Amino acid sequence: MSITAVPIAPVKRGYLVWLWIGIAAAALVALGLAWKGTAAVLADTGTNAQFLSWNAGQPGVTQTASGLQYRVLDKGRGGATPTDNDLVLVNYKGTLRNGTVFDESRQPTPMSPKGVVPGFSEAVKLMPKGAKYRFWLKPELAYGASPQTNPQTGQEVIPGDSLLVFDIEMVDFVPEAVVRQMQMQQMMQMQQGQGAPGGAAPGGPPPQP
Repeated sequence: MSITAVPIAPVKRGYLVWLWIGIAAAALVALGLAWKGTAAVLADTGTNAQFLSWNAGQPGVTQTASGLQYRVLDKGRGGATPTDNDLVLVNYKGTLRNGTVFDESRQPTPMSPKGVVPGFSEAVKLMPKGAKYRFWLKPELAYGASPQTNPQTGQEVIPGDSLLVFDIEMVDFVPEAVVRQMQMQQMMQMQQGQGAPGGAAPGGPPPQP
């Protein structure tokens, strides 16, 4: 027996149990962190389906029956939401998954829910006045496999099979019939003004010789 050997005191069984519990817990935490890292990588570099599967589990994200995903940023004033028979006035910003901006409103923009891609139409019809939402549109709810180009430059701005992200603010919405009626009244007033003698508006001063 070596004279330098130091005998090790026996370890109580209870201590061993807690030691193994601690090791197991640490292993589970390590596995969880590894999976979280893998999921984040898939969200950034994986397929659209992998991203949407990951995104659906993020806090505050809701998925509709069509597969549209959204998060409420500002719930607005509540109450009614638009229908296909309304015209909406919105601010919006559209980006690709990598954050590249492909379209952005410079001022509140009027549009009909019937005249946009299915995902955008469904999106605005979820929003009350004053609300701000973020939406994720899978390709089937956007432009599908068809790439979209800038009509002025011919440059591709949305590749085929792109997942689109929209931040939308619902400024206001009114029935489309009311807007059309107002437009017709304005056109009639302009025509009446142009038809007056010398171009003068009805009831206005007579033209000077």
